[in-house]
Amino acid sequence: MIGLILTLVGVFVSVILHGISPIFLFMEFGSIIIVVMGCFGATISSFPWTVTQTMGKVIGKALKGGEKPSAAETIKQIVHMTTRARGEGLLALEEEAKKIEDPYFKKGLALAVDGTDPDQLKKTMFAEIIAMKERHKLGAAWCEKAGVYAPTFGIIGAVFGLISTMSKLSQPNEVGAGIAGAFVATFWGVFIANGIFLPWSAKLKQISADEVAHKQLIVEGVMAIQAGVSPRIVEEMLMSHVPPAEREETDGAAERAAA
Repeated sequence: MIGLILTLVGVFVSVILHGISPIFLFMEFGSIIIVVMGCFGATISSFPWTVTQTMGKVIGKALKGGEKPSAAETIKQIVHMTTRARGEGLLALEEEAKKIEDPYFKKGLALAVDGTDPDQLKKTMFAEIIAMKERHKLGAAWCEKAGVYAPTFGIIGAVFGLISTMSKLSQPNEVGAGIAGAFVATFWGVFIANGIFLPWSAKLKQISADEVAHKQLIVEGVMAIQAGVSPRIVEEMLMSHVPPAEREETDGAAERAAA
């Protein structure tokens, strides 16, 4: 939201400084209609209707930002469970698995406790990651396509405006205003693409990448718990997923869990 507000402020302050009335931009209904409806119509036509139906939630996620899970907290949980599993056996984690809030982590740990074959466990967990990535790609691609179509319809709107203006060459007083109005469609097309849809697409891709990285950390952790790896080695192995600024918070989790 901060980025969107900065974009709006930057663009419309510039509009005013150039001596253009923002009201003029909003009063060109023909330009707005062709860009907005043309852009949405072409984008909707590019995807199955089921994808478009979910875009309200997807755009909400782009605006609010996804809740980035804490890798440090997850590693602490994994180290604690590794310590307990080595001391008491995997079955000791059965009740603890039910308390985990993350459904993906809970599912993986439950499969490990049930004695699922390690290769099958890994395949099952990675299959969910792959499916999630494909779902996320559709949302980001929808916004990206809208960002591609918007400027094109802006150009079409400008062409219509120039055609209308050229038909009035016998009325010189209206030519200037007609040309100015023609370029309003180009403005809206470029602004909607570069100020809204393309940034949303980039944001959704980043949110997806963060979620994938966190799930991969969980897979590594669950596999290590099942294999009975030393808590200290598990901690060191998973630390690569934690940004350097957060590593102090995680360091020593194995020692604290053992104590």
